[in-house]
Amino acid sequence: MEQGRARDAAVPRPYAPEASGASGTSEAAAPGSRRLPEQARGERTHSDQPTVRRHSVRGQILDALRTALVSGELAPGEVYSAPVLGERFGVSATPVREAMQRLVLEGAVEVVLNRGFRVIERSARELAELAEVRSLLEVPVMLRLARTVSAEQWAELAPLAEATGAAAAVGDRAAYAESDRAFHRALLALSGNRQLVMVADDLHRRSQWPLVSAPAVRRADLVADAAEHSALLDALMARDLPVVQSLIREHFTGSAG
Repeated sequence: MEQGRARDAAVPRPYAPEASGASGTSEAAAPGSRRLPEQARGERTHSDQPTVRRHSVRGQILDALRTALVSGELAPGEVYSAPVLGERFGVSATPVREAMQRLVLEGAVEVVLNRGFRVIERSARELAELAEVRSLLEVPVMLRLARTVSAEQWAELAPLAEATGAAAAVGDRAAYAESDRAFHRALLALSGNRQLVMVADDLHRRSQWPLVSAPAVRRADLVADAAEHSALLDALMARDLPVVQSLIREHFTGSAG
């Protein structure tokens, strides 16, 4: 079992608090904590599908842990206990442990025997390698799309670019990271290659995890990064290939997300 000495993470709690008396139990939530809705926590109704519900809980926990990684609330080098995190979320350790195992496969954390999971400490070189691989994959595709996709189709992606600007304006790094990936997924989806979209999104997600020694991302950095999305759309609509290529390469190497 993971021991209690592993760090108690201040992870995001996106779930609604329990309604008073809804559970019918005497279990009390920790001060300031929020718990999953009763049905998601495992209580059955006549129409419940236990396996589906379990996957739903695990998916919610996985999303919350990914958000905590991006925001830095799960700090590089620190060890986190699944039971302690489970208490934070109001669930058992099992869905937390399952979500953490997925993050092990993604390279975000590693197993520490009898303690829990340690957040991987990444180097600047690894970040540069991710940027290089993303560039090798995406630049040729974007240049091809720039020649074939109509200005009207590119214009339809403007709301996604605006969403990154809105998240950047308030300095919400986690919201920015999600909207940033959504924008890039939409760009690549126009290629019709689903495998490319999945691989590129995984690389993008990995590039968003903060470095252990990196300074906190400033709001100005997010705003500047978001502005590149609008500039890229303008270049794509104008079919200005040199500008498209330059913007994508610079965006990968200097991206705040």
